[in-house]
Amino acid sequence: MPKTILYLFVLIIGSSCSSVKYYIVRHAEKETTTTGTVMSTPNDPPLSAAGRVRAIELRETLKNKGIQYIFSTKTIRTISTAEPLNDLQGNTQIELYNTKDSLDFLIDKLKSIRKGNSLIVGHSNTVDDIVNRLCGQVKIAADLNDGEYDNLFVIKIKGKKIIFDKRKYGYPSNP
Repeated sequence: MPKTILYLFVLIIGSSCSSVKYYIVRHAEKETTTTGTVMSTPNDPPLSAAGRVRAIELRETLKNKGIQYIFSTKTIRTISTAEPLNDLQGNTQIELYNTKDSLDFLIDKLKSIRKGNSLIVGHSNTVDDIVNRLCGQVKIAADLNDGEYDNLFVIKIKGKKIIFDKRKYGYPSNP
């Protein structure tokens, strides 16, 4: 009987110490128009050549990080940023979220994840909101600059402890 109780105690303590990590990025560089050209989807541009390279660099950065969930808005550029990692893993479906309504649904869903890490791809005007709401305090004071694409924000939650880390990935962008 004592071994059974000890085993249950270790099991309970071990499960309460599990942690999750959220990797939050802005979509990679988007295609822009030049004078005299017309983009077929001006409100939803695809990634530029530099953006496609950055998406591959994101895959390489996160490929061994235990990503089990990938979240993206419904735009071409955010989905395309997440696809190389999604394709590499082969078993992850990109879950789409809508920033127009509110981020409540996304934040609630992220906070309900108890095991496995997540990649969240957002926009220059939503990444700060996602990070701050997951941390429960302001970690990013304002929207990202339009030229910032190389930030990788990592939030680790272990029990009630929240650890925030701002990293860079890929080649430096020009904010």
